[in-house]
Amino acid sequence: MSMDQTIFKAYDIRGIYPTQINEDLVYKIGQAYAAIIKPNGKVAVGMDVRLSSPELKKALIEGLTDAGINVLDVGLISTEMIYFATGFYKLAGGIQITASHNPAEYNGMKMVREEAIPISSDTGIFAIRDWVASNQEKISVTEKGQVETKDILADFVKFALGFIEIDKLKSTKLVYNPNFGYEGVVLKKAVELGNLPLDLVGLNENPDGNFPKGRPDPFVPENRPEFVELVKSSGADLGVAWDADADRVFFCTKNGQFVEPYYLNALLIKGVLKKNPGATIIYDPRYTWALIDAANENGGKADICRVGHSFIKEKMREVDAVFSGESSGHTYFKDFYYADSGLIPLLIVLEMISTEGNLDELLQPYFAKYFISGEINTKTDKAQEIMKELEEKYSDGQISKIDGLSIEYSDWRASIRTSNTEPLLRLNVEAKSEAKMEEMRDEVLNLVNQ
Repeated sequence: MSMDQTIFKAYDIRGIYPTQINEDLVYKIGQAYAAIIKPNGKVAVGMDVRLSSPELKKALIEGLTDAGINVLDVGLISTEMIYFATGFYKLAGGIQITASHNPAEYNGMKMVREEAIPISSDTGIFAIRDWVASNQEKISVTEKGQVETKDILADFVKFALGFIEIDKLKSTKLVYNPNFGYEGVVLKKAVELGNLPLDLVGLNENPDGNFPKGRPDPFVPENRPEFVELVKSSGADLGVAWDADADRVFFCTKNGQFVEPYYLNALLIKGVLKKNPGATIIYDPRYTWALIDAANENGGKADICRVGHSFIKEKMREVDAVFSGESSGHTYFKDFYYADSGLIPLLIVLEMISTEGNLDELLQPYFAKYFISGEINTKTDKAQEIMKELEEKYSDGQISKIDGLSIEYSDWRASIRTSNTEPLLRLNVEAKSEAKMEEMRDEVLNLVNQ
């Protein structure tokens, strides 16, 4: 069949419906998953709120069951719940119909093996692409797979609540913004089952696959003001926002400061190590100092890994790490099948602000010590040349090539990486003062843009 092979990305499948991705293609991807991954048992299948998701889920299930695979249809869920279903019910794999934070016209798939181990371009996505592209014969077996449907929301929420001591939570006014995804439903179930003392103020809280306010991604700066303003105007103690499939989570302090995940991850490291003394955390090269210091100051160890959820999850398993957080808003927990969750970080933060002070106070030491540029993307087709020039210019600094190029001095450091999917150079700069950060950010950017 003719298909746009660019929809097969490093970590998932994503394209515009129905031109790039449709029921026929998803059926064949289901067949390819059976042929390439060879799941030895039942596979969970779920979907996000997109309007095209129900039909695509139906096609996927048909592709799997025609190939003899038994399916657990878990219905409308957040992406974290496909990881939960695969791990908790000891299934052979899981597939979520989702295009994450992409606009409404997109859809796609995120796929895992047993134990919620991710399937990436290196470990199956490209092999699935090639199987579909080669027009393989339809897999048809004498005994079709069976489909069982299951509502997993209560099981998931109870599991997530196990990460905190509920009786420590104090009454909290919480603004929540699921960006028209499913996580508002998840949060309300957590409040109900845990009898949590939360006064909820909703924003974009009703699931709506039209995404009427555009791209459902709270990390995009233009999507933040509405959320921040509501936190301030409602007198809330805290704000939380998720992207549409809720595998990324973001916070706003009561004073209206949108929190860069870097700072939040440093705080989460402190919280996680309090309950797991001496444990290891994983960090990536984009920003490092606050995370390393948080690990060391709280009796833990810090180990570096290249950017990307499949690499991070693999590294966590390898060194038995308890936690990792990316500056993109993904947070991973050993006790959550080494997977990323949108709900668990919120619960941990609620426990911390109930026992240690408000989020502004808890984050102030990090705000005062670590200054970051935010990720700056530059379009270029000369990425390798630029990185070589940067390496030569800053050769008296500490150089690392674990992921792209990292340059480190005593008072500033920079991470320069290429994009997996676009002709972009990604720059992140951190420093010991705001003035130094701005100076080196501009200096490096000038070299990049020559």
